[in-house]
Amino acid sequence: MSRIHEALKRAEQERASTHGCVGEPNVVEPVPNATVTAEDWTAASTAIPTAVGRPFATVAASFASELGLDTLMSHCAPVQWNPDPATMLFFNGNDGVRGAEEFRTLRSRLYHAREKVTLKKVLVTSALPKEGKSFMALNLAQVMAQQHGRRVLLIDADLRRPRLHQMLGTVPNPGLAEYLTGQDDEVTIMQRGPLENLFFVPGGRKIENPAELVANGRLKVLLQRVEPLFDWIIIDSPPAVSMSDAGILAKSCDGVLIVVRSNKTPFDVARKARQEFAAQTLLGVVLNGARDQAAYVR
Repeated sequence: MSRIHEALKRAEQERASTHGCVGEPNVVEPVPNATVTAEDWTAASTAIPTAVGRPFATVAASFASELGLDTLMSHCAPVQWNPDPATMLFFNGNDGVRGAEEFRTLRSRLYHAREKVTLKKVLVTSALPKEGKSFMALNLAQVMAQQHGRRVLLIDADLRRPRLHQMLGTVPNPGLAEYLTGQDDEVTIMQRGPLENLFFVPGGRKIENPAELVANGRLKVLLQRVEPLFDWIIIDSPPAVSMSDAGILAKSCDGVLIVVRSNKTPFDVARKARQEFAAQTLLGVVLNGARDQAAYVR
């Protein structure tokens, strides 16, 4: 049994011995809408129950204290990454690479939104495939981790077509699929590479019925257990139109960013994607592939 499970088990036993009853589930209120947009995008491409009566925030803090950063670093598998330089804008420390400033702008706007609402777990999706959502999630996680002392977790939750491990140049498993099926625990599926303070959970092995798997409640458990250890959690999801996964995943997140591709995404399809999150927290839309800034100035 991992130290994570031991910490949670001790918390449950402590509460059980004191109160002898199970409390009601936590209710997470929806976050008010905030606007986060990034125009002139020049880049190339179950609520968990309270643990035996204690508020989960208390249990999560207890877990974080038991695990601690040192334990996380020692147990999280160090993996050699060989990233694709075309998709990793910040890997080589070139702050002037094309698209980098737009990611810094998006980061600033997310921090600005965070001053008004609870915002840590951000889902990145798109209307259709091949619009750049994985590219955006990957580089958003990188630019967040560039800030001193900011620890970031990147999760590939696109179990239909996981790609982030290819972009990072790392192994695809064990990953989220193994956690959701109960084969591995939180630390086992987590990687750390050469980028300081950036941790990664790959998609894992190929599975059938991914929508049913992401809806089994274990993803929310995972996020609530690891949340105290990270400043940001960025989650890459399947496209929102014609697939239910993104809507299910959004229920475990604080906000959603939708990526649309300039001169490619049909307006009605983009609008349909937005409607998929009418009951969720839509942070904004990122325009990807915009080449000419003057064309987007009104």
